[in-house]
Amino acid sequence: MTAEYIESPTLGVPHGFFTRRGGVSRGDFASLNASLSADDRVAVLENRARIASALGVESSQLVGLSQVHGIDVATVTEPWMVGQGPRADAMVTNVAGVALGVITADCAPVLFADRRAGVIGAAHAGWRGAAAGVLEATASAMCDLGAEHILAVVGPCIRQPSYEVGADMRDAVLAQDPAAGEFFIDGVRPGHFQFDLAGFCVARLHRAGVAAHVIDADTLADEQRFFSHRRRTLARGGPIGHQMSAITL
Repeated sequence: MTAEYIESPTLGVPHGFFTRRGGVSRGDFASLNASLSADDRVAVLENRARIASALGVESSQLVGLSQVHGIDVATVTEPWMVGQGPRADAMVTNVAGVALGVITADCAPVLFADRRAGVIGAAHAGWRGAAAGVLEATASAMCDLGAEHILAVVGPCIRQPSYEVGADMRDAVLAQDPAAGEFFIDGVRPGHFQFDLAGFCVARLHRAGVAAHVIDADTLADEQRFFSHRRRTLARGGPIGHQMSAITL
């Protein structure tokens, strides 16, 4: 079985928003888990090799990060070993053949490309990172490599109907971005709200001058295709897998 992924027609370079299907992991990690955190390492390495193969690169050319919900961006000049990525939440490169991969399980994976300039980027954007500016930081780092006309795609993430948040989280986002109020609607429970993470990411990108659109998929609602941290938490479960989104030149 090959690794299953969703492609956008706009980026113009090899990429994929990979689902949880087409790997070898078992149990709660079934099957295309790309996270090394708790799964069998041999299985994860095979899953990552399948992801790399789908993009037409060697597995040694697929790099990831130690993601921390921040805004730091790594500029990749050569691949590093699996599990040795820097503490950051985005990467950019202008090196052909290197694949940039971010893992998510409800947060938004965002892939960037300026095909003409030969510059790509990948970012992990939860609400903290998005509000703090990780997407704008990624675009800026791409411009430092010569990008001028950047396109971005926000991949499968938890969508507004599934994403209930408390007033404290809403207040934290609004403290950093007062214009974000439109992305919160009243929740079912009093004092709670439904947050449009994908829409918020697109708005931040547009404000930064980056054209962007969204893959229509909800990670919490679609258990067959996606891992979801929120779904697992609501079910009082243990560790789960993470899907990967990756891009290469």
